[in-house]
Amino acid sequence: MTAVLIVPAVLGWIAGWLVNYLADVLPVTRRLSPPACLQCGTPIALKEYLLFQACPNGHARKARVWITQVLVLAVSMYTWLQPPPKIGYLPGMLLLVYFGVIVAVDMEHRLILHPTSIAGSLLALTLGLFSNGLLPTLLGGLGGLLIMLVFYYMGTLFSRIRARRMRAMGQEADDEEALGAGDVILVTILGFLVGWPLIWFCILFSILLGGFVSLLFIVWLFVSRKYEKNALMMFIPYGPYFIAGAFLIVYFPRFLEMLVPG
Repeated sequence: MTAVLIVPAVLGWIAGWLVNYLADVLPVTRRLSPPACLQCGTPIALKEYLLFQACPNGHARKARVWITQVLVLAVSMYTWLQPPPKIGYLPGMLLLVYFGVIVAVDMEHRLILHPTSIAGSLLALTLGLFSNGLLPTLLGGLGGLLIMLVFYYMGTLFSRIRARRMRAMGQEADDEEALGAGDVILVTILGFLVGWPLIWFCILFSILLGGFVSLLFIVWLFVSRKYEKNALMMFIPYGPYFIAGAFLIVYFPRFLEMLVPG
């Protein structure tokens, strides 16, 4: 058993490398390009990059690099032992790389990039058609799109009200949106993946999780007496929460059955 686990350990480590590489280069160049330091832009040799060494100017890699490597490795081991139903280990790892890139880029840059959306659409459609069939897959994508459009326009209204309040308080208004068009596209993609009606649960779980984290953040602002200064200035990236909902559905179906019997 120990010898067999070497395979998912190696593949998980390689997948972590891939997530970190894509999260480093895509937000900067929007294409596959040689790795470079995120602080000074100095190119990093492939060997030094893969060994997580600092750039030639001495800038260390982000903590995200090690967090990603450990988490992807752990999920790889779990997926090897408990493959996602109807998908299997290798497609599950491809999906995990996509999930990881979305989370890392959205948390660091508040962006959901078009290249990842295109790749994610092809992957989600393929896996969705294979797992759920044609009609549930297409209805999942359509349902995700329509539901998120409602939230998107509600968020646009909220952003306008927020901008007015910021100007009234003497602060410079910005163009931050509660939800962006990238979030709408992302949930549409996840709808293709999980199908109908599970996209409902994915959205609901994501909203509840995001609300819970936001509540903790607000409590922290009150405790630290920073609420008045920061309450109107902070938006949380919602992409990671949508990914969390889809991740639960795909990789932990037994836990999902406990939450939603039948």
